[in-house]
Amino acid sequence: MRPTETARAHRFATYVDQLATTLGHQDRHGPLRAYVTGLCLPGDRKSIEPMAARVDPRHVRSRHQSMHHFIADAPWDAAAVLRVAREWVLAPMVRHGPVAAWIVDDTGFPKKGQHSVGVARQYCGVLGKQDNCQVVVSVSVANDAVSLPVAYQLYLPESWARDRRRRRAVGVPPAVAFQPKWQIALGQIQTVQAEGVPPAPVVADAGYGDTTAFRDALTTTGVTYVVGVKPETTAWPPGEAPRPPQRWPGRGRPPTRVRRTATHTPQRLPQLAAALPATAWRTVTWREGTRGAMRSRFARLRVRPAHRDEQRATPRPAEWLLIEWPRGKSAPTKYWLSTLPETTPLAELVRLAKLRWRIERDSQELKDELGLDHFEGRGWRGFHHHGALCIAAYAFLAAERARLSPPAPLAFLTAPRLPKRFKPRGAPGAA
Repeated sequence: MRPTETARAHRFATYVDQLATTLGHQDRHGPLRAYVTGLCLPGDRKSIEPMAARVDPRHVRSRHQSMHHFIADAPWDAAAVLRVAREWVLAPMVRHGPVAAWIVDDTGFPKKGQHSVGVARQYCGVLGKQDNCQVVVSVSVANDAVSLPVAYQLYLPESWARDRRRRRAVGVPPAVAFQPKWQIALGQIQTVQAEGVPPAPVVADAGYGDTTAFRDALTTTGVTYVVGVKPETTAWPPGEAPRPPQRWPGRGRPPTRVRRTATHTPQRLPQLAAALPATAWRTVTWREGTRGAMRSRFARLRVRPAHRDEQRATPRPAEWLLIEWPRGKSAPTKYWLSTLPETTPLAELVRLAKLRWRIERDSQELKDELGLDHFEGRGWRGFHHHGALCIAAYAFLAAERARLSPPAPLAFLTAPRLPKRFKPRGAPGAA
């Protein structure tokens, strides 16, 4: 083994030992090492049995049983594993710059049947339509070079949350109640914040940013954001706000709510974009892609979001509205609201708004290379254990990429030689 491979093998062993400190019992350390190794080794399928066959081909049955018990039944804390993975990545990550964003996202796992935890007919981003799937909400830390999910939780639809029989069958903890995705994300953000992760603006698409309660809660907790919103969102143009409360006539309760009138109303975002002069638009390049520089045309202006502000005593504070209108398009394609400081340069707003590409790539690699969507069990515990270890394996790869450019393959991880005439269980003709 070459010196560089020896060093990487030592880092891998050290890392797995650190993960093992979260497990409690010593007898869980061996299955942990086997599971993480199986996730990192090449292979088309990263469910338990194929990994057991790759890691220990001479003792597939016993290895499969120990790994299955470790994932599906053993009561170790998946969140503690994620904390170790996060700390392992943060050190090499900051060599490329501070944490730039906390990125909120969800990803879907298409599923057949109705018995796996959380499976329901709902929107699946992977398929781009409503279908049977599980959906996970995550928060990632990211900068331009490195990113990693640091929180990971299954979304439990109302049909599951209300069904005691189904909950018991798959082991959903009693404390888990129905929450919309934005509330799950908010709880994850508050947890990450309390654990001392370096602060950064929250970045999210319109699935989260269009929820006013989510944006308000972030502001209340002192977190800035750059979040997508839908064109139907309304806002007050620069320099405008709702009217103050009506004058008190001296009888009854004094009016306290701000007002709109027939001639003084907020505008939809496309109206605000159409009213901008040609000089407001700038071409901004935010990164280099596989086909060259990624650039488009943007404008920004200070607005006051207007959602139900007639029920408030004061207008909402002004914030940035960022608009993307590529050349050749008949209308703007994307909108973002941001509470970053008024002095923030346009290029920085654009860079953060577009940083979501990193977690889209992470999600694809976690599924394609590490088998995030290969879990075949039905239970709540096993689902989260598998996800945490996939992310932990990915954390080691992300840290190695941050150390080496370009990264070398994990050559020190080699599958044991197969016995003569070995056939995996389930193969045609296998005993």
